[in-house]
Amino acid sequence: MTDHKKRIPTQHIIGFFLSITLTLVAAWAALQSDLSVRWIIIGIMALAIIQAGIQLFMFMHVVEPESQGGHIPWNMMFHGGVLATILVAGSLFTMSFGFSHDHDGDGQNQQEQHSEIEDSTEHSGH
Repeated sequence: MTDHKKRIPTQHIIGFFLSITLTLVAAWAALQSDLSVRWIIIGIMALAIIQAGIQLFMFMHVVEPESQGGHIPWNMMFHGGVLATILVAGSLFTMSFGFSHDHDGDGQNQQEQHSEIEDSTEHSGH
């Protein structure tokens, strides 16, 4: 039987405060800093990578003595990274080159028809 003693999870507390601090720094950079948009994005991406490392090593127990001598599950991490890349790339593609609701391709003609209808109703009422 293993000896489970009640102790304070200091590693989890430190990881939690580091994650909160990195999140607040990223929010400050986006909302209050005078940096250019390029540097804000670079900074937030760097903070996100650091925070992902904190999450992996402090919360998700990527390296533990009990896990086959500290074996890192590279296969699962690779497939998770590929899945995340596909989701992010697909989301960026959809947001950047998204599809409009103008399936006929004549959005300009519909606007003109709508303004003509408004003009005719204004004149017919008086």
